[in-house]
Amino acid sequence: MLVASACLAGAAQLCAGGASAEPEREEPERAGPERAGPERVVSINLCTDQLAMLLAREDQLISVSRIALDRRVSPMADEAEHYTINSGRAEEVHVLQPDLVVAGIYTSRETVAMLRRLGIEVVQFDIVHSLADVRDRMREMGAALGRQDAAEAMVARFDADLAALRSAPDGQGGPEGPAPRAALYYANGYTSGTNSLANDILAAAGLRNAPAEAGYDWGKLPLEMLAMIDPDLVITARRYPGGSRAEEVMDHPVVNGLRGQGAGMTDQDWVCGTPFVLRAIADMAEARRMVRGRE
Repeated sequence: MLVASACLAGAAQLCAGGASAEPEREEPERAGPERAGPERVVSINLCTDQLAMLLAREDQLISVSRIALDRRVSPMADEAEHYTINSGRAEEVHVLQPDLVVAGIYTSRETVAMLRRLGIEVVQFDIVHSLADVRDRMREMGAALGRQDAAEAMVARFDADLAALRSAPDGQGGPEGPAPRAALYYANGYTSGTNSLANDILAAAGLRNAPAEAGYDWGKLPLEMLAMIDPDLVITARRYPGGSRAEEVMDHPVVNGLRGQGAGMTDQDWVCGTPFVLRAIADMAEARRMVRGRE
């Protein structure tokens, strides 16, 4: 068996680890110049931070959230250092005098309501449940920023890179046999089902979601069922500093008994529906190849 680590299931609600030699990573293509849309934009959500940094024209985005600096969940922490940092409070956002604020659907209702009462436009973005949603969010951010052409170019690049990842000869079964079975196993024993970005990442990498196939589409996956499912790959959540009872289940003897050679995934590529999910797919495809090599 093989084990990897992925983002916590709950981390997706913010918007929404490794092989010994990590493959060379290519950054998503940045947008070209285009003059239109709001002049002063503030983002107060991790996922809108990333989309706005990728798509905004120079000097259009003036502030991102403090979470954008957290390298555990933000793939653009270096870029975020060049912006004014906010904590998502209405009073500090108002001082920045934006003409547009981009936020998540679960951003504090009070904050959103206060900003709108102050006459500031707020556009909220839903969490991502699939790779199709990733394309939609790119286009939605492009529309909000007046950067539709840049967003369409990003979607085209995303689709081309995704197609290349999916084209691996052993990706969906074939002469090598059925696709390996993977189990997503997070803190508190939660798993992600078919209607999730994590499930689409597995599928694009040529892996099957074993708990979903066994009828555990969402919620807690009992340790006994994890053992009975006996997946080829267990994807556990990345540990964070400090102790956590919620994470102790990932060190249970049952989970340890399923482990073999480790392969780590980075939470920052799984948390939000952005082009960075392509890196998560590439990592999972490498994990799939390692599983194939052990058969």
